Amino acid sequence: MKTLLLLRHGKSDWNASFAIDHDRPLAARGRQASRLIGSFLATTKYVPDQIFTSTATRALHTANLARQHGNWSSPLSEMRELYGTDPESLLNLISKTDESLDTLMLVGHNPTWEVFGSLLIGGGDIRMPTGALACFKLQTTSWKQVHFGSAILSWLVTPKLLAKAFPSK
Repeated sequence: MKTLLLLRHGKSDWNASFAIDHDRPLAARGRQASRLIGSFLATTKYVPDQIFTSTATRALHTANLARQHGNWSSPLSEMRELYGTDPESLLNLISKTDESLDTLMLVGHNPTWEVFGSLLIGGGDIRMPTGALACFKLQTTSWKQVHFGSAILSWLVTPKLLAKAFPSK
């Protein structure tokens, strides 16, 4: 089976200086959350084989901090199309993933991440606050066969929950 990880970017800094939304940086809380998520994921069997991240500053920084603090060697690809995308485009992107990869991580934005996650499991209302990480088990061995309603939400963690569970991180 294939595994899909959806990581929403960490908390951004609305008070920082940025010209356009795409360039909005992470806040200190977002940087800490990204490091915590990376360290947590390293303790699981779900370290990504590949990371696709939005090129937005806050998403790219989230992906890099998580990867660095989790000590993952996962290749990271920056994809402009993940900024402002829609669920159907995400499904299309996933279908083109190299079949040799078992675990794919997408790093991006709401509302798309919540809507996409809900569609993957065939309905429901998934909530992904900033820095949340969701793990979906896809009921297929091929990325080409992923469709809405074909996944099981295995778990979803938030930085707030992890900070309580791992206060020393």
